[in-house]
Amino acid sequence: MTPADRSTHTPHRPIRIEEDLWKPFGDLVGDRNRSTLIRQFIAWYLRRPGAKLPERPPARRADT
Repeated sequence: MTPADRSTHTPHRPIRIEEDLWKPFGDLVGDRNRSTLIRQFIAWYLRRPGAKLPERPPARRADT
């Protein structure tokens, strides 16, 4: 069985995102969690049943 045969496999979807957005996003959520949050946002945006807007981390203080 190849990875493409698994029901959990999703196709690779390249998107263009500026480094000044992508890197801090990865720093906050972890490199492996970016896709999860993007999928959650898309499901919420499409108004899928039960989908919720992903929770944002607390704001950082300007002096830290």
